[in-house]
Amino acid sequence: MDKLFDINERGYSVRCKLYCSSVSAVKRAVIFGHGFGGHKDNKAAEKFASKIIAKHKDMGVVTFNWPCHGDDARKNLLLSECDLYLTMVLEYVKKWFDTDELYGYATSFGGYLFLKYIADHGNPFRKAAFRCPAIKMYESITGRIMSVDDHEKILKGKPALVGFDRKIKISREFLDDLKAADITQYEYLDCAEDLIILHGTKDEVIPFEDSAQFADDNVIEFVPVQNADHRFTDPKTMDLAIHTIITFLDS
Repeated sequence: MDKLFDINERGYSVRCKLYCSSVSAVKRAVIFGHGFGGHKDNKAAEKFASKIIAKHKDMGVVTFNWPCHGDDARKNLLLSECDLYLTMVLEYVKKWFDTDELYGYATSFGGYLFLKYIADHGNPFRKAAFRCPAIKMYESITGRIMSVDDHEKILKGKPALVGFDRKIKISREFLDDLKAADITQYEYLDCAEDLIILHGTKDEVIPFEDSAQFADDNVIEFVPVQNADHRFTDPKTMDLAIHTIITFLDS
């Protein structure tokens, strides 16, 4: 089953979705962070949830919209509010299910935000998996996601709509904050054994090499997924990723 819910606190409304066998059965939860331009009704999250809940009836999977994504009401994307949204979701889920057993699964921009959160606040997850994380998010968004014209427009102080299927309004403030928040400057050695990174060898959006280097620098388990693109559109690659992630979370 799935259940929509909102977290209305601190003047914000975080739109969320819970996948579970039944609400009363949930004793632990996976927090899922979608990528840039994505939303809580993520098909990859839905498929992952169906697999892990079939194996563990006491597991819930919670997805949510980052600011300005999906049906979120915010108009300007701010890195500080992304951090706040994740904080609110973590606190709410812990209280709702009376559990400290939280796991993480994030992709692309969501992976960057989860890793930034760990660097800023410590690791809130028993274990966390990252699929094609945007390790160098600033370089990825300015060099691969937005056009040269949009970049120049933003640098002149005017916001631009950036992205692929769903475009997000990006400001100079967001880009400046993103540039300053370089997660490669941090060490993750203390929690490395609780993290895993998967990345497709044919990722056309986020460089495969960035994840490989980051994992090597921090002694994090790294799984190259042969012939997988950024979205793991080949069902075989997605099935492999889900199996690998569930096995890791269970370990």
